[in-house]
Amino acid sequence: MLNLCAAAARRMSTAVRTKTPTYPFSKTALIPPPPFLTAPKQLRQGKGLMEYLNKSLATPEKQEMFRNLFSRQSRNQIMPGSIVQVTLEHAPSTFTGVLMGIRRRGLDTSILLRNVIQRTGVEMQFHVNSPHVKDIKVLQKPPGGRMRRAKLFYLRDSPEKMSMIAGGRK
Repeated sequence: MLNLCAAAARRMSTAVRTKTPTYPFSKTALIPPPPFLTAPKQLRQGKGLMEYLNKSLATPEKQEMFRNLFSRQSRNQIMPGSIVQVTLEHAPSTFTGVLMGIRRRGLDTSILLRNVIQRTGVEMQFHVNSPHVKDIKVLQKPPGGRMRRAKLFYLRDSPEKMSMIAGGRK
């Protein structure tokens, strides 16, 4: 009796192995693989990812500026409260203002500058690694060596404090 059960179990297990499994759901749920697409002409000529990377990676001059102005170990590091001039590739070609804050995120580092133009406060944020930014110059260090805060957002509400910083008084 035991031999009979073992033989039947062996036959059933081999039958299951040789039989192809059926898909239990609807045939409409099966998605055929997409057809093979040929590479675009630009990729075949080598103008794909490398061209983009060459445009977006920092030049050696920009890397040196980045190390000089934004490294915490640098003696010439840029500090909030400094008056900074940013030169751009396109118009308006320069923007000068008080540095309100630095957002350090590696290559995504950005600075926030504020200036009063025709009695209207103007703030501009510049990504340091952007290809539009040509040069960043520190025109004046913060009064007294450094400010007490890292982000000077209180300058938005008090234009007299901003003019004191621009005048070099603390």
